[in-house]
Amino acid sequence: MSDTPPDRLSTDPRSKFHDKAVLERGVGIRFKGEEKTNVEEYCISEGWVRLPVGRSLDRRGQPMTLKVKGEVEAYFYDQVNREET
Repeated sequence: MSDTPPDRLSTDPRSKFHDKAVLERGVGIRFKGEEKTNVEEYCISEGWVRLPVGRSLDRRGQPMTLKVKGEVEAYFYDQVNREET
């Protein structure tokens, strides 16, 4: 596995961009310079993240999301720990 996170990743197992191995490794997202822990999906090259909107659900019972554009930076949690020590 490479040391760079994928360009696009989703937490939804139904998505073609879902990668269980990468998610188990732990991916952190920095959006517009702020740490985000509630990102459902992101795309670095297109510069957007999908964030849940409150507690509302769609008709399939999935959380409703909002696509927000801006600078996206993804990293693996284990790389951050290695750099600090």
